[in-house]
Amino acid sequence: MPDQSGLANQPSAAVLLERHFALADEAATMAFGERFARAIDGVRNASSVSGSLAFNGLQVQLLGDLGAGKTTLVRATLRALGHTGRVRSPTYTLVEPYAVERPDGELELYHFDLYRFNDPAEWADAGFREYFDSGAICLVEWPQRAGSLLGVPDLVFSLDVDGDGRRLVARAYSESGKACLERC
Repeated sequence: MPDQSGLANQPSAAVLLERHFALADEAATMAFGERFARAIDGVRNASSVSGSLAFNGLQVQLLGDLGAGKTTLVRATLRALGHTGRVRSPTYTLVEPYAVERPDGELELYHFDLYRFNDPAEWADAGFREYFDSGAICLVEWPQRAGSLLGVPDLVFSLDVDGDGRRLVARAYSESGKACLERC
C-alpha cells in the first residue's frame, strides 16, 4: 500500500543537487549502493585531508513503498563499506547499529525503520536524537513517520518501482550530501 504521507514532509531546505538513476534490477541497486559507499569514503577522506568540508556524519532518508528496494540499498552500502555480518531490516527493532573499520578509523552507521510508528511523538520518545548528533551515518527508512522531527536530511533517496527495476531520485540538501551525490 503506497504511503503518500512523505509527499507532505519534503524538507524545507533548498535542493542543492538532484540526480535521477534508472536501476534496472537488484544488481543495479547493489551497484548504486557500492558507489554510494565509495562516495561516503571519498567525502570523509576529502574532509580529513583538506578540512574545507568537515564530515559530521550524514542523515540519509529513504522513501518508497514496501518492496521498493530501500533495505537492499542499505545492505549494499553496508557491505561495500566492509560490514561482513548479517544485515537485517530493523522493522521490529527500529534501529540496527553497525560499526565498520575504515582506513581512517571506525565508522558508525545506524539503520532505522520507522514504518511501525503511528505518531511522530514516538520518534521523540524513542530517544533517537543522540544517534543523529553523533557524527554517524543514519540511514532512515520511512522517515515521514517522524514528521518534521528529523530535521533537514543531507540526502533523500526516493525509490519507485519501474517495471522490473527501480527509479531512484536522489536529492542533496547539505554540502556533504551534495559532495556524496556528485560522486555517485
